[in-house]
Amino acid sequence: MPHYPEHLKYSKDHEWVEPTGDRRVRVGVTDFAQTQLGDIVFVDVPSAGRDVDAGEPFGTLESVKSVSDLYAPAAGRVTTVNGELDGEPELVNTDPYGDGWIAEIEISDPGALDGLLDAAQYEKLLAEEAE
Repeated sequence: MPHYPEHLKYSKDHEWVEPTGDRRVRVGVTDFAQTQLGDIVFVDVPSAGRDVDAGEPFGTLESVKSVSDLYAPAAGRVTTVNGELDGEPELVNTDPYGDGWIAEIEISDPGALDGLLDAAQYEKLLAEEAE
């Protein structure tokens, strides 16, 4: 059974968000998302310094099956991207909550994260989508 860490927040777009400091968050895709995508072969993320809007695509994941958009969990500016994914995009599959993180964003409004789901709410969403 997939594992959804309790300390993270989750979006309905199957991304996780981890606060890492004052107004900074780390973003990745959930175990469910990487399983649905299959083997990730390429990760396209914005460069540091780019502004992103909440709910808007800010990158893509390419798998052997398809290409899927990544959505910004909140408005802000990309501060860091995971450079390891350039040579090892499969980290998104093998360690989605660790080395497979995608980007860090300095968010404009910390309150914007209040609308995200906790682990139990995310699991409930998955159960509803499976029905």
